[in-house]
This record gives sequence, C-alpha cells and structure tokens, in this order.
Amino acid sequence: MAPAVPLHRDWTGWLFLLIAAAALVAVLGASGGAARRSELVPPPPPKPLPASIVPVVAPVELAPLAPDDAVAANARVPFVTRDVVAAAPFRFMGSDADFARARDCLAAAVLYEAGDDQKGQRAVAQVVLNRARHPAFPASVCAVVFQGSERRTGCQFTFTCDGALARRYADLVWLRAQSVALAALTGSVDPSVGLATHYHTDWVRPYWSDSLEKIAQVDTHLFFRWPGHWGTPRAFRGGTSGSEPLVAKLAALSPLHAASPTLVDQLVAEVAAPVIGEPVVRREEGPIAGTGRDTLLVVLDRRAQAEAFTAYALRACGARDYCKLFGWTDPALKPGSEAMSDAQRTAMSFSFLRNTAEGFEKALWNCKEFPRDDKRQCMKR
Repeated sequence: MAPAVPLHRDWTGWLFLLIAAAALVAVLGASGGAARRSELVPPPPPKPLPASIVPVVAPVELAPLAPDDAVAANARVPFVTRDVVAAAPFRFMGSDADFARARDCLAAAVLYEAGDDQKGQRAVAQVVLNRARHPAFPASVCAVVFQGSERRTGCQFTFTCDGALARRYADLVWLRAQSVALAALTGSVDPSVGLATHYHTDWVRPYWSDSLEKIAQVDTHLFFRWPGHWGTPRAFRGGTSGSEPLVAKLAALSPLHAASPTLVDQLVAEVAAPVIGEPVVRREEGPIAGTGRDTLLVVLDRRAQAEAFTAYALRACGARDYCKLFGWTDPALKPGSEAMSDAQRTAMSFSFLRNTAEGFEKALWNCKEFPRDDKRQCMKR
C-alpha cells in the first residue's frame, strides 16, 4: 500500500474572490463617502447675467423633495453677506385712486403670504416693492402681486391662484395689513431683506433658488436677490407706471377693486379723510407713569363711517407696542389728559387699546352714537 499523502488545499481561487470583494467594498465605500461629502458641500455660486440682459422671471416650480430634505438642502446654501444694502424708500407716483388700489393689493399680499404677523408682512411688502422697481417685473404694485394669476400654474404669489382669497380674515386683521401696506408705500423700508426679489419657505425648494443669492431669513422664509448687476441698487432705479388696474379677484375684499373708476374716486375721498385733523398726542410730563406708554386723545368726524376709526387708530398708533387712543366727536368734551370727568368719559365715541406684551388689541364704540351689530364692540356704561 502506498504511503498516505497529506491533503493539500488550493487557496488561489478563494484569495482572488476575497481581493475582489475587498476592492468592491472599497469602491462602494468611496462612492458613498463622496455622495455624503457632496451632500455637505454647498452648490456652486450662481452665475450673474451681464447688465445688458434682463433676467427672465422663472415660474414657481418645486423640486420633488420631502419637507425635511428641503430644509436640509436649503441649509447647505450659504448666506451671501457682501454688499447687502437696504432698498431706497418707495415713492408712489399716481393718483389717489391708484394709490388706494395699490395699498389694497399690497395689503392682500402681505396678509395672505405672511398671515397676521407684522414682521413677516413688512418683509413681503419690501419684496413686492423691490419687484415693482425692477425691470424684470411689471411696473405697478397690483401687476406685480397678481402676475401670472390668470393661469392655474405660474402665479408668482401662490395666494392669487390657489383659492386662498376665498378665506376671510377679521376686519381688524385686514386693517392691520392695510397699515403695513400704507407705511411701505409712503417710504417705510424693511432693511432686513435688502434688495430681495424672491423668497420661499425653508421646507420647499424652488428650482430658481439655485440661480439666486440667499441673503436673509425671516422666521421660516428665505430671501434671495439676483447675482451681479441685477441685485445691486443700480438695477432698482426704474419707476412704477403710477397706473394700478382693477383686480377682479380682490373685489370681494376691497371695494376699490369692485367699482368703476368714477366710483373709485368717490370711495377714495371717503377713505382718505375719515377724520378731521391729525391726532393730538398727549404726554403727561413725559411718558405716562414712566413706562413709555402713549395715550392719544383725538377729535373724530361724526360723519365718517364707524369702521374708519379703527383704520385711523392703527395709523396713529403705528408700531407702538402699547397704545391707547380715545376719541370724541364733540370737541368741547375732549379732555386735556386721561384724568377725565365722568361726563367726558360717558361722551367718549371710540376707544382703541393695544398691549402687545399681553397679546391684546381691541376697538370699542359708543353704540348710542355708532350702533354696532356685534354688541361686544360696544363700550360698557
């Protein structure tokens, strides 16, 4: 019998397979690492157009991303901080009727885009007015706000074509939006968004955002400008036409957009002069009780519509966090200070109280003089 021979295994094939598997893992690991690194690397900066080519306003089309993915993608884009400057004060050039229509178009934009939040409203108002002075957009406030709204898709401001205007806010909320619009149209500037012409919430990602520079954030909204010449003050020297169209979609919200031009002039006359004279601001030896709180004592026009008093109070109180406005239609009964007699208090026609710290804002009427359907709006006697 032949002697036993030890068994000998050939490992060459197995070694080849192990080497191949290791190489594959290395390749996959490298590609995965590259993918992860690419997720952390911001996109390249957008390329500016030459000053001779006016940018084209792209439609609002969203990338198919889940909200969390959109937030992450937006966060990877760095803010551009160089040469971020405030816009110049806006000056409206047009008739009183055009101004009133522009005010209500702008009020609708700030309210339906930002809700009842004045910080967000001021930012939206600034973007609208920036657009109205930029050659890439229409040359009127209403045309900017309702650009593309005749189509189911392509509107620049979503609320103009998604049915949102069917939703109504309380009268006081609408009046607050009007006061923000009025301030912006008469020169108030929101420097926080600079010369931004675009914005979107951080949980969506429009395709156009890659072609613009991200310059500001207000709460959950991101604001953008065009790169190069078209995002500098030199590009915003265009004037508006001064002619503001009637917008049928606003008719239910704004009577100024439901009437003929002749009737609009009459309505504007009523809106423009709801009271006689400017409010008289009283300060008892400086701020009342040393708290910086303001009390305004005014004479009101008894011929004005009662609702006009609220708009007047909002304009008079402006941005004060605490404000009290008391009004009388009889000048002889208006007191010289808050230390009023019982007769003067009883004769008060209207009051407006605001305390932002406590989230309180309320308007009340003397319902013997100005009857109200809602008795909660009547002063207690």
